[in-house]
Amino acid sequence: MALLKVKFNQKKRVKLAQGLWLMNWFSVFAGIIVFSMGLFLKIELRKRSEVMDNSESHFVPNSLILMGILSCAFNGFAGKICYDSLDPAKFAKWKPLLKPYLALCLFFNVLIFFVALICFLMRGSLDSTLAQGLKNGMKFYRDTDTPGRCFMKKTIDMLQIEFKCCGNNGFKDWFEIQWISNRYLDFSSKEVKDRIKSNVDGRYLVDGVPFSCCNPSSPRPCIQYQVTNNSAHYSYDYQTEELNLWRRGCREALLHYYSSMMSSMGAVVLLVWLFEMSVMVGLRLLHTSLESIANPEDPECESEGWVLENNLKDTLKSALESLKKIGKFNQVEADAEGAEGEEGGKTPAITTVS
Repeated sequence: MALLKVKFNQKKRVKLAQGLWLMNWFSVFAGIIVFSMGLFLKIELRKRSEVMDNSESHFVPNSLILMGILSCAFNGFAGKICYDSLDPAKFAKWKPLLKPYLALCLFFNVLIFFVALICFLMRGSLDSTLAQGLKNGMKFYRDTDTPGRCFMKKTIDMLQIEFKCCGNNGFKDWFEIQWISNRYLDFSSKEVKDRIKSNVDGRYLVDGVPFSCCNPSSPRPCIQYQVTNNSAHYSYDYQTEELNLWRRGCREALLHYYSSMMSSMGAVVLLVWLFEMSVMVGLRLLHTSLESIANPEDPECESEGWVLENNLKDTLKSALESLKKIGKFNQVEADAEGAEGEEGGKTPAITTVS
């Protein structure tokens, strides 16, 4: 028994073709939206590529861009088919291409669904990318005189100001690295010498943070040095909520920003996928209803359209059998070639009569 079997007359076929033509052009517009989302996400990721460890995060925007381009191409082509189906003479040239085209549409819809899932599942990969990238970026914060790294201070400062964050996981991350350049240290000072000697790696570590970690909403002037020394400041306790530094780490802030963006894009792609599936089902119904016309010379006669000629179970069974036949056919060909090779390798025996 056929799946989703529907009876059509000429009027219904015309309405279906016209509706599908319109839906395909809506799908082209949806493809442009998907392409634009991928382009926007790629630009946003490139803005902060200095604080990302690798390029794995660009898989999502690249996939969205590709799906957008393919959507425009596939649906533009389908729109042409639907338009020509109104004229039996024009539709005849598309008949041999429709089955391969529908198979490609099915594969394309599987890819769209996969991209939608990736948008929701990339959080873990993005988390590790940001964690390592921010850690490396903070190490280069002080290298304002080093070619290739002189921009890192500005990048980190602008990042902390824009996202209202401090450090990788929190402001205490700055205590573990030397973020002040040697150019601005007085090595004749006893305090500087003692701090460098007290550190195994010979780094100048302080319990301070860059100015960009300061919260401008705090009524108190920013305390960015001797942050953990309560006695160094009047009426101060760094463990209270009144600390005038951003408490949230930049990894968490960026992860939330990009994850929210990709989740929203994933929801949009999922809606596009549902729309594309409905277009593919409609195109299949149009294809089968036109092919099953009993008398091609009488376009007004009734016909039947279906999505699958048999039910889902029988269709999967026949597909598996076809695959098995293809596999056996390839095996027989390989055995035949092997046998021919063996026969060709044999040399005829020569008998000499004395």
